[in-house]
Amino acid sequence: MSAALLPSRLLNLLRALRPAPQAVNARERLRVVLGAGLGILLAGLAGQAAMAPGLPWLVAPLGASAVLVFGLPASPLAQPWAVLGGNTLSALVGIACLRWLPLPPLAIAAVAVALAIGVMFALRCLHPPGGAASLLMVMTATQDWQAAFLPVALNSLLLVLAGMAYNAATGRRYPHAQGVPAAPAAPGGPSIAPPRFGEAELDAVLARYNQVLDVPRDDLADLLHEAEMLGYRRRLGGLRCEDVMSRPVVTVGSGTPLAEAWALLQRHRIKALPVVDAAQCIVGIVTRADFMRAADAERREGLAGRLQRLLAPASGTPAGKPEVVGHIMSRQVRVASADRPIAELVPLFSDSGHHHIPIVGAEGRLVGILTQSDLVKALSHHD
Repeated sequence: MSAALLPSRLLNLLRALRPAPQAVNARERLRVVLGAGLGILLAGLAGQAAMAPGLPWLVAPLGASAVLVFGLPASPLAQPWAVLGGNTLSALVGIACLRWLPLPPLAIAAVAVALAIGVMFALRCLHPPGGAASLLMVMTATQDWQAAFLPVALNSLLLVLAGMAYNAATGRRYPHAQGVPAAPAAPGGPSIAPPRFGEAELDAVLARYNQVLDVPRDDLADLLHEAEMLGYRRRLGGLRCEDVMSRPVVTVGSGTPLAEAWALLQRHRIKALPVVDAAQCIVGIVTRADFMRAADAERREGLAGRLQRLLAPASGTPAGKPEVVGHIMSRQVRVASADRPIAELVPLFSDSGHHHIPIVGAEGRLVGILTQSDLVKALSHHD
């Protein structure tokens, strides 16, 4: 290796060892400090009352458990089963190794910690302080099975209960469900589409990463989604729907004849017509796809003839044939307010297959329509 590369490699090593800044404010730090202190105090007081004089009433690994329960309440490693099962089962493993393995103490300690980690993996209760609980049993030569329950299990249970109460009181979710809930609807407009990946893609990436993550799966997806939204906002600046939407909008009423609505689509070369009432409020939308569906476009033979029959006047046609826009329009319409940032609507166009979103004003009246073409123009302009 060249001597000139040594300073650079050493500098890179030192940079890798430098601790990252904690992205939490002083209030959150104080919340964690107070919670951990109260949790240990509760577990200690209850342990003193439950244990006979002269017996240990508080175990050291509980301090590390408190860091997780109060400092990382969303972590998979801090959930109630991880704390209770991880500490208790690991203590049992340590006692079993001490009782049954004819090995030197150091070897017993190593085997106990390794087996405890394996058990926690197998039973989905991986909890870092569990390794310490197993080691504690070996180092203190504890061979009484009861020690895994009093004080280890009791301490862990009380810490979990304290964590549930304290985290709930201070605005943190605990226990934190480890699933992936559906994205909630955004206020004031259509629900924002999920990030441009599904559960299968996220699972594939996590499998390829193949390491334990200290972030729950749903929080990871939410963080990626928020990062995507911030990227859109930075790219599009402060643009709002009213800045780029098309206006005036060609509209129809629910009683407009189908032939007239089809002629409007053809004449203006557009794909959709918002359907409004007398107050110009959205009641539906009719698209070319609605016409094709009404004309039974799945049967490709004679499509032109079926479409012509659909648009023909009612005389001489079968009863029940659609006659006006209200018969074929879609009544579930996604709309957005005129002052909504267009960055929030990008996923709807890119991932959900939307081609047009009606834009409404303060009183719910139609004021414009945002199309894919409008969005592309906005993106090109800001690029």
